[in-house]
Amino acid sequence: MRAACIRSGGKRAAVESRAAEVAAWCARQKWPVFPLQAGHKTPRPGCGRCRQASARHVPHAPAGCPCIEQGRWCHGFYAATLDAGRIARWWSERPVPGVGVATGPAGLVVVDVDCHVEGPVGADRVLPAFGVTERDARAVRTGWDTWNLLARVAGGPDAAEAVRTLTVVTPSGGRHLWFTAPRGTRWASSAGGDHSGRALGWQLDVRAEGGYIVAPGTRTTAGVYRALGEVRTPARLPGWLAGALERTGHLLTTTPARPRAAAVPNLARRIAAPQAQSAWAGAVAATALAQVAECERLPEGSGWSIKLNRAAFTMGGLVAAGLVPSDAEARRALVEAAVQARPQREREARRIIQSGLVAGQRRPLNPTKDR
Repeated sequence: MRAACIRSGGKRAAVESRAAEVAAWCARQKWPVFPLQAGHKTPRPGCGRCRQASARHVPHAPAGCPCIEQGRWCHGFYAATLDAGRIARWWSERPVPGVGVATGPAGLVVVDVDCHVEGPVGADRVLPAFGVTERDARAVRTGWDTWNLLARVAGGPDAAEAVRTLTVVTPSGGRHLWFTAPRGTRWASSAGGDHSGRALGWQLDVRAEGGYIVAPGTRTTAGVYRALGEVRTPARLPGWLAGALERTGHLLTTTPARPRAAAVPNLARRIAAPQAQSAWAGAVAATALAQVAECERLPEGSGWSIKLNRAAFTMGGLVAAGLVPSDAEARRALVEAAVQARPQREREARRIIQSGLVAGQRRPLNPTKDR
């Protein structure tokens, strides 16, 4: 997300280079991107034909428009892409466009926290789906106050300030809190001020399915959308926040998802002798790994670290009994499953795995006793 070193061309060249790098960086994260109007946070207008159809109120659905297939940016986030050639072409245009991310296809849930000082507000407006006292409501002045109150009343183990995820400061002083949706779930977008239907809270917008967010590093006439701190990876949607979003009607669908086969290797085939006890060991290992990998479709707070520690302990016992070829083989399989479920927590995963393997190897597993 950092602009390349520009030796000539001045400020304009630096801005153009930065926008192209931001778009390419987002695409590498598997976040489909599309152009925003230069200097603004709204989508770039489509071609003349699409604009005329819209002005005449002629039905012109994105799915039926040939412009997207032909590589045009008509229809905003519906045209978002990961195609490197298309991205390079779009961000070579002049004036250089900003970068928008289609949150739904990216598997993202972004909470847009406004920080306009407008409070106090009525208790029924702060968090419509939760019981808020008048005393708590009087302390709310901005969306950040609402966010902190939500974290408290939703019963999550994390204080709002302790959520370590990609956080973007907006030019107006707000915050965009980026999270990845659990695999197999779809979440709706909403505006915090619209309390006629789903709404998370006052000055809290949700960008997910059917929405978009301005990419970090994008410059507008109002300023830069700047990533805060050192975290550049969206955390898995915390359990307390997922529960709050489900309570407020944001959960659209949940599709049961089986962990990908690559993350749960068939260790029975890696164990040399095709004996009954080797088959048993492979089944035990595969079950332990599957429990870790399945956390991919679950929010934070669902026991990932406990399941990983248990799996590492089990694998250590198999290693000590000579039923898994080596400590390195067990470690590799555990890291693969753990990182699939929580890619932003690899360092923590390796610590848990090390501790669990060491402890497990003090107790070799015996197929005749531990069945």
